[in-house]
Amino acid sequence: MNVTVAKTAGFCFGVKRAVEKVYEQIQKTDKPIYTYGPIIHNEEVVKDLKKKGVEVIGSEEELDRVRDCVVVIRSHGVGKHIYDILEKNGVEIVDATCPYVKKIHRVVAGQCAEGRQVIIVGDESHPEVIGIKGWGNQDTKVIENAEDFEKLGLPEGSRLCLVAQTTFNYKKFQDIVEKIPKTRYDIFVLNTICNATQERQVEAKEIASQVDVMLVIGGKNSSNTQKLYEICRRECNKTYYIQTLDDLNPECISSACNVGITAGASTPNNIIEEVHTNVRVKF
Repeated sequence: MNVTVAKTAGFCFGVKRAVEKVYEQIQKTDKPIYTYGPIIHNEEVVKDLKKKGVEVIGSEEELDRVRDCVVVIRSHGVGKHIYDILEKNGVEIVDATCPYVKKIHRVVAGQCAEGRQVIIVGDESHPEVIGIKGWGNQDTKVIENAEDFEKLGLPEGSRLCLVAQTTFNYKKFQDIVEKIPKTRYDIFVLNTICNATQERQVEAKEIASQVDVMLVIGGKNSSNTQKLYEICRRECNKTYYIQTLDDLNPECISSACNVGITAGASTPNNIIEEVHTNVRVKF
């Protein structure tokens, strides 16, 4: 059996940086440590941090109650009002927001200040998008496709700014941009999809098109892993989404000659290596 592991599989820069910041805090402070939401969408990492005393805060109400502690803002980022809450309560902030997401925050705030209506292309329920929207104003909207844009019913001549969730499907973003009539709107388009996301999606697509079975590893709540699965599934019918080796059904790959493996940005290397080793040794 030939096994191909994507070079881009595993932690991206932003996620690696965020996780390292939490482990650094464990070593340097005696204060209680919290993350606002799971630091990454990977249950194994979150469980390990919990064993070391790091708790997850799940709501703004809970966040507003903590004092004399450290709160780590995860790579997804948060809206401006979250910083306001923490600063008001004198909480020590460790900001692990991905720099690429931070850039979107600055763009959104700046474009709103200049009078443009910001439109975010992404999943409205995703933490990153919620955070980005929190730097906009009441007119900031979220869409997932060209049909959603049409439903906004924006008047002709509107001054718009279009940005994207960093993990959004690049091809889908291009399709949306192409379908928005440039003659009707004064529109500023900024492709804010992370380069690592684009590279990961392109590589996953290429590998999936050449194998009998494709394994996509990542947390069940990981948006970028879900998109990888969708891309691979279009290229390879036998594409399987797993979180760890325990989820892998050996029968799925027993008769395959070529197996491909990729993983989302929140998947630790040890999990990828465990799956790779198991597939290579056992088959």
